Amino acid sequence: MTLSTLILPLLLQVGPNPSGGAIPDVPDELANRPAREAPAAITANKSPWLIDCLEMLEEDAARAHSQAQIRRTETAGTDRVLANHCLGLAATRLGRWSEAQSAFTAARDETPANEAAMRARFGAMAGNAALGGNDADSALALLAAARVDAVSGNARELLGLIALDRGRALVQLDRMEDATAELIAARDARPDDAEIRLLLATLLRRTGNLGPAQSEIEAAATLAPGMAEVALEAGVIAVLGGREAAARQSWQSAIDLAPGTETAATASSYIGQLDATPES
Repeated sequence: MTLSTLILPLLLQVGPNPSGGAIPDVPDELANRPAREAPAAITANKSPWLIDCLEMLEEDAARAHSQAQIRRTETAGTDRVLANHCLGLAATRLGRWSEAQSAFTAARDETPANEAAMRARFGAMAGNAALGGNDADSALALLAAARVDAVSGNARELLGLIALDRGRALVQLDRMEDATAELIAARDARPDDAEIRLLLATLLRRTGNLGPAQSEIEAAATLAPGMAEVALEAGVIAVLGGREAAARQSWQSAIDLAPGTETAATASSYIGQLDATPES
């Protein structure tokens, strides 16, 4: 039985982490957002041990972490790969980014060469963990290898997510032009992903490309009309373009969509700043 008959494609999802600040000097949502977790789903040909470990992970990440460590030392081959997989997920939950990176890298390295798609998934998870630990250089190297494996294994669903994480790493390294190219690649691979559109709009806005940023945020709003973070960013783009009324409307929408949240608080602070600015 191969690894790919044990584990479905890993569902790597990402969500924005907006934060407050003065207009337009908003903290960089790409560089400073937390790494996402990478949950795993199991096929009908499932590993009972992995199922138990993942269930334990939901209830007690520290216990799952300990059990995965023990399992890793006592097994070899596929069982050891699965132990590293659960260990990496548990370490991610616990914020132990370096350990998560090592576990996912070990899972990748011990996956057979003919399982390129699975190698790509583990490599992408290792790269994401490196980002969580603010090690952008290691993340780029891991994600470059994951991209090669994804192409070799025809894992097209991963290519956009790998490009997204490469973009985040490049932002951390202040390589904005390269980061923009990666996020455009991510968007092209996953055109219906509103969150990628949002992040691309944010980066375009921060690099002064307000026209393209407006196009991306409009696309994000169409794809996810109920996402308050999109409304927040739409307001920032609008105010930078001199469209104060549109900015107020977008920020009020963010407040209405997510009352009581950090996003709503940030939108409210932006409206307050406009109210405090004397008219010219």
